Amino acid sequence: MKLRENILSHCSERRDPVAFTLVEVMIASAIFFICTFGILAIMSQWMKAAALLRRDAPTAGMVAAELFANTNGVEEGTVSDTFGDFYRGYRWTRECILITNGMYEVDIVVTKNGNLDSALTTYLYSSGTRRRF
Repeated sequence: MKLRENILSHCSERRDPVAFTLVEVMIASAIFFICTFGILAIMSQWMKAAALLRRDAPTAGMVAAELFANTNGVEEGTVSDTFGDFYRGYRWTRECILITNGMYEVDIVVTKNGNLDSALTTYLYSSGTRRRF
């Protein structure tokens, strides 16, 4: 009987934990993987943004900046040209359509060897425009 009491008292004593439980390890692993995959997703976005910044080709936005920086107004019609020696094989086209009194829709398309590379549609207002009837 004394032996049985010793065993029961020994089993009922609370010992200090010497290792982590399975639940603690699973929670720590989950937190670690969530943080790791979050950081990897952010790094992936940064890499895509850096690749876009390294693009060495003309865009429709570049054409628009050049066209509208040198003029205060726009005219209806279509204009097309190349980029010369800077970007061989690239060509831009600008189509300007009068929508209403002074409001124009301007479509700019950049192509490379006949294939669409970049496109932009913007609306401009020119106060000096009179609609022809």
